[in-house]
Amino acid sequence: MRAFSYSLVVESAVSLPAETFAPGETRCELPGPAGRLEAVLMRPERSEERPALVVCCHPHPQHGGTMTNKVIHSVAKAFTGLGLPSLRFNFRGTGLSEGAWDEGRGETEDILAALAWAEAQFPGYEQWLAGFSFGAYTSLLAAARRPVRQILSVAPPVHRFDFSDFQRPACPWLVIMPEADEVVSPAAVFAWLDDMTPPAKLVRYPDTGHFFHGKLIALRETIASHYAAAVPARVGR
Repeated sequence: MRAFSYSLVVESAVSLPAETFAPGETRCELPGPAGRLEAVLMRPERSEERPALVVCCHPHPQHGGTMTNKVIHSVAKAFTGLGLPSLRFNFRGTGLSEGAWDEGRGETEDILAALAWAEAQFPGYEQWLAGFSFGAYTSLLAAARRPVRQILSVAPPVHRFDFSDFQRPACPWLVIMPEADEVVSPAAVFAWLDDMTPPAKLVRYPDTGHFFHGKLIALRETIASHYAAAVPARVGR
């Protein structure tokens, strides 16, 4: 076994005591279908924690996307600010995650593995999904195969990947789309959503590019405002 510079290695989906994961960030590794997945669990203070965990999926790994991307990190912080633990991980072949790029197929399997790990470590917690760009695409594919309670898609790349087999999530679904996105076509996203029944909740960001430069705090505030009423009651209440 190669050496890892992580505070916690989880070899299987065996449940661990809750105190294993302290408030704040815990760097860990998850068992994935192509090998270990590098991950960070961000947990609120225990007194503020709500029983739902959000798996947050990063943008395209072939174009520099990792779990440290500022947009997906801001998304995770927004949810943790609401009292929800958030899990970010690197897709296979990214950072220290094992395996190799698989054009979205294997990366979707990685999300399903992260959800299975989260279920084992946080039994009884609702499972939520969030994704940015490529992560929005693969998280939507994963949501069609494993039920989740909420899903957030930031700049879903509908014209860059095959959405022909797309199934609208059965759960509440929020889409956040920058209107000046230079990577994902806003017009394509808006047209795609116009044909959706029932419609997704759409939030448009005017004068905003793909990476939300100068708008990350506003992005966190949008997420906090939208989901404040959806978070479950605090643990133990």
